[in-house]
Amino acid sequence: MPSMRYTSILCLLALSIGSCPATGHAQDTMRPGFHPGTTIKEFGSVASVEGHAPIPADATFSIAFDVSEPGKPGSINRTIDSAARFINMHVEAGVPAEAIRIAVVVHGQASFDLTDAATYAAKHVGAANANLAAIATLQRHDVQFILCGQSAAALGIRRDQLAPGVRLALSAMTAHAQLQQQGYTLNPF
Repeated sequence: MPSMRYTSILCLLALSIGSCPATGHAQDTMRPGFHPGTTIKEFGSVASVEGHAPIPADATFSIAFDVSEPGKPGSINRTIDSAARFINMHVEAGVPAEAIRIAVVVHGQASFDLTDAATYAAKHVGAANANLAAIATLQRHDVQFILCGQSAAALGIRRDQLAPGVRLALSAMTAHAQLQQQGYTLNPF
């Protein structure tokens, strides 16, 4: 039987290549035990959890996701996928979709994941930006996408190169501070 430390190291190694089954992140393929969500079917797969702690009927969620790691070229960024999973798993658990507010704040090299097809392809040697369809789908579910203006400036990304509906903030720090003032909590995953 492997030790807890050994298992943790293996999982961290697997996470670095995107294949740790314990994380529940489905990116390119559906993992055994996971299924498409009922709200966002295209991505954000979830596992049903029997006997989980009950979620109060009046629960509301205002969650900010922080994204600094870019997705694998041509694939959905795992944190964008996680935003969809958050919605899917909570709706499946009985939380009304309208009781869930999500914001995705992007900075650093992940900034290119919020760019239009041409800008993304130029950065990633012709790869298609799979994030565009995910962004559009999540925006239909009232998810906000906010790009750090400082990162955009540092990386030479212009406003007209952003995916439709992406907002540009002064900085990621500013966006998180404002979201916190609006009752959003930072998701640590």
